[in-house]
Amino acid sequence: MKRKVTLKQIAKELDVSISTVSKSLRNSLEISEDTRQKVQAFAKLYNYKPNNIALSLKNKKTKTICIIIPEIIHHFFATVISGVEHVANEHGYNVIVCLSDESFDKEVINMEMLANGSIDGFIMSLSKETQNKRDFHHISEVINQGMPVVMFDRVTNDILCDKVIIDDNLAAFNATNFLIEKGFKNIALISTIDYVSVGKLRTDGYIKALKTNDMKINDALILKIEDIENFESKIDELIKNNTIDAIFAVNELFAVTAIKIANKYGKKVPEDISVIGFTDGIISKYSSPAISTVGQNGIKMGEKAAKMLIERLDNEEEEYEEHYKTEVIETELVLRESTI
Repeated sequence: MKRKVTLKQIAKELDVSISTVSKSLRNSLEISEDTRQKVQAFAKLYNYKPNNIALSLKNKKTKTICIIIPEIIHHFFATVISGVEHVANEHGYNVIVCLSDESFDKEVINMEMLANGSIDGFIMSLSKETQNKRDFHHISEVINQGMPVVMFDRVTNDILCDKVIIDDNLAAFNATNFLIEKGFKNIALISTIDYVSVGKLRTDGYIKALKTNDMKINDALILKIEDIENFESKIDELIKNNTIDAIFAVNELFAVTAIKIANKYGKKVPEDISVIGFTDGIISKYSSPAISTVGQNGIKMGEKAAKMLIERLDNEEEEYEEHYKTEVIETELVLRESTI
């Protein structure tokens, strides 16, 4: 049985561009007859089957890109969308926003649906279910056909593409270390389940800060939330059943909920419990008390992702060896009323 090949592999074997292979298989007169015959013979020999999704995406330019986000509840994703739109519009591109709703199936369906709409490229943050399944076939198939994809925030090393991230581990380390330096001994962590990449990295940063300062890791103070529907009761149990003098929460929803529940049990913030969140969105700024937080700079992340995608789109006709980049956006610790 002959091995399956992709457009990218054919291009590499024949030392031509992906665009040349694609046009040759469509009998484009832009390509010489000799090259067309060589490409078609190679494709036939290895039983090449075109990916219909990718072909419909690449057959014509629409100057439209899509951003797929896992949820709309967090302010961070709204800021990323804003950054993407700013750069895209400057370069004459329109932006479509799709919601995977943390679902693998919906993520795949979104890509298939957009294939019929001839989208030029994707910017995406992986859903929880996709990361849990570790099934990225829908993304790799599109990339293998020469379509650019840029991942941001929740990414995977299993897919070779451009990525925009922050150093989640370092950001969490710095936030936790700040609390330690302030003299707190019982620092709780409210995070996501480990298969969510950013949650795992932020958990690792928290643990690293404790170990660096020779502090004991108390598993009872580490809460990993999987289901957003019952997260409030989980945080309630954490605060009710443990002695806590500080909390590091990996998003602002968890942080503001922790403050609400602390108040319920007569614990004042920051007098009794100090709280640091993550994102620096509207909730953090206008909560009472205002929440100290790690600023992710979602707008800058969105702008960088859009620039990387558009650079790929504008240069796709050129023959060049692909080098994928990972851009790291700097974070900052924004101190407000929830910390002493």
